[in-house]
Amino acid sequence: MNLRIAIATLMFVTGAVTFAANGHAARVIDLEINTAPPPPREEPAPPPREGYIYERGHYGWDGHQYVWTEGKYIPKREGHEWRSYVLEPKGERWHYRAGHWDDD
Repeated sequence: MNLRIAIATLMFVTGAVTFAANGHAARVIDLEINTAPPPPREEPAPPPREGYIYERGHYGWDGHQYVWTEGKYIPKREGHEWRSYVLEPKGERWHYRAGHWDDD
């Protein structure tokens, strides 16, 4: 019985480690949306913080409607560049790409 528990625990831990490693795989959200976004909200930028970048608040897409995402500090990653979100008209549609690191 203890051998079964040990094997099950080992399989679980291996799966969790694999999931965590894959959790950092590319996860860029890139969408074409048929609906124009609401007008941008006014959000004052806070003061800079050492070791962080600030992504200002913006509208994102949840699959059904635009949702407001509050501005947030993002820890800097050594040797990488943060690419801010994009929400721009593209013909009759809107192109949205979520903010992401250059290696995502």
